[in-house]
Amino acid sequence: MQHTRYFIRPATSNELPLLRELDDAAGVLYERAGTTLNLPPDNEFVVSESVRWQRCLEAGTTLIACDRDGAAVGFAAVGRLDEAPYLDQLSVRPAHMRAGLGTALLQAATRLVDDGRSQAFWLTTYDHFAWNRPFYEKNGFVQVPEPAQRIAMRRQLLNADSRTTG
Repeated sequence: MQHTRYFIRPATSNELPLLRELDDAAGVLYERAGTTLNLPPDNEFVVSESVRWQRCLEAGTTLIACDRDGAAVGFAAVGRLDEAPYLDQLSVRPAHMRAGLGTALLQAATRLVDDGRSQAFWLTTYDHFAWNRPFYEKNGFVQVPEPAQRIAMRRQLLNADSRTTG
């Protein structure tokens, strides 16, 4: 896809380090809002995210936005859960934010998954950051009501340490 200052290309399966770099750069926006996540590379969230993104890369459902010189400045990764497409991640370098690039990536990702097999394109996002919901609503997403009385819970497994170290 062509944009006046950018172009969007399919990612290759070996670009996971680039996705991590782009996402880390975009994370500055959250730091400015008072949320700092300085997680080590072996943190379970970081590992899980990397596994999901690698699946997106291998499925051919990751798009990289580049500037005119070919430098990567953003990406969108799309996964599938129960056969429904979902936006796993959308990240743009801060210097390239507010230029329509996030919207261009989101529109390209939507076209990528609009193959007639699915009725909706899903995402989850943080509601407490002022920019998130309005951005996605502007791009046609609507908030889905949560099921009544549903919460997320987690239990640490006793043998988790022995599986990762042994």
